[in-house]
Parts: sequence; structure tokens; C-alpha cells
Amino acid sequence: MNKVQISHKYFKTAVAITLTVVLVGCSTSPPQNTSDICEIFRENRSWYKAAAAASDKWGMPIALPMSIMYQESSFKHNARPPMRWFLGFIPYGRASSAYGYSQAKTVTWDEYVKEADRFWASRNDFADAIDFMGWYIDKTHRLNKVSKWDGYNQYLNYHEGWGGYRRGSYKNKAWLLTVARRVDDRAKIYSAQLKQCEQELQRGWLWRLFFG
Repeated sequence: MNKVQISHKYFKTAVAITLTVVLVGCSTSPPQNTSDICEIFRENRSWYKAAAAASDKWGMPIALPMSIMYQESSFKHNARPPMRWFLGFIPYGRASSAYGYSQAKTVTWDEYVKEADRFWASRNDFADAIDFMGWYIDKTHRLNKVSKWDGYNQYLNYHEGWGGYRRGSYKNKAWLLTVARRVDDRAKIYSAQLKQCEQELQRGWLWRLFFG
């Protein structure tokens, strides 16, 4: 094997290793401790930055969309409804087009993309997903006059849609009311936790490098 062949071999190996590192780096696993928002953001510092930006943009508390996201996808970037089966073994599609961190349905996502002018946005990107949720929470406030701090009714809007909420489609769904209460309770817990660590999260990498 001559020097050119050896160099070519090492070049291909280097490219393969680089691509592997890039692909692994781009995939974000769900946080290890989803019960503590401080630990979630410590594990994924870029998530805090994206959540804070969405909070500033849409005027909502960070804890609310994070609690909804926990409920909807458990922070899985490619979450989707389970497949439905005919006769127990023939797949015939999923219950809805919901997908990604926010479990946004295709029609609602397309509405967001158009209204928010975010044509590059992706449902499996955390920053885009939480911006979508901020848009939804803000629109719920404008259309149905629900406070952006009211996790209970915000979640009912999120699950049933704005029209469904106005029609009271949730009233006979005891299970959904229980879930909405759980989302609200978790948002309050997340909010209290965030007060204890937000100052730390706002510090840049240089501060952390020298002061821990």
C-alpha cells in the first residue's frame, strides 16, 4: 500500500469518525431528572437560553410550557402518538399528527409557522418547540382570555384547542381535568425550583469556568 492509499484510508476514517461525533452531538436525550427544572436546565444549558428567550418574547412564565412539555412528550424530541392496530397486528396509522417535544399537530404547527414567520422551524428542535408553545399560550390568552399563569385552563386549551375549550369539550372528561390539574401543579413546583437556580443559569460559560 503506497502513501497515497494510506492517506486516503486515514482520510475516510477521519470523516467517518467526525460524522459519528456530529450525529451523536445533535441528538438530545431526555433529561435524567425531569422532576427538577434546575437539573433539566443544568443538563441542557441551551434549553434554558431558548426557554428564557421564548418567555421574553411571548410574556409567559418559563415553568408553564416546560410542565406542558413534560406532560406531552416527556422531553422526547421525536415523540408521537402510538400506532393503532387492526386485529392486533395490522398497523393503520396513528391517532393524530402530533409530533415532537410539544406534540404539536401538523395543522396547528403550520398555523404557527405562518403567523410567527418561522418557516425554518422544526418540531423536533427544542428551541422551536418551546417558541411554538409560547405562541400558543399567548394566543390562548388573546382568544379565550386565559391568564398565562393559569396552567390548568391553559392546558385545557392546549389539549382541546381554542374552539373546543370555548364549547366546553373538556367538561365531561374527568381524566383530562385530572391531567390539567397535574400540569398546573407541576408548573408551580417548577416555578418555585427555578427561583432557586435561575441566577446561576443566567451566568455564562466563562463565569462557570472560573467560579464553578
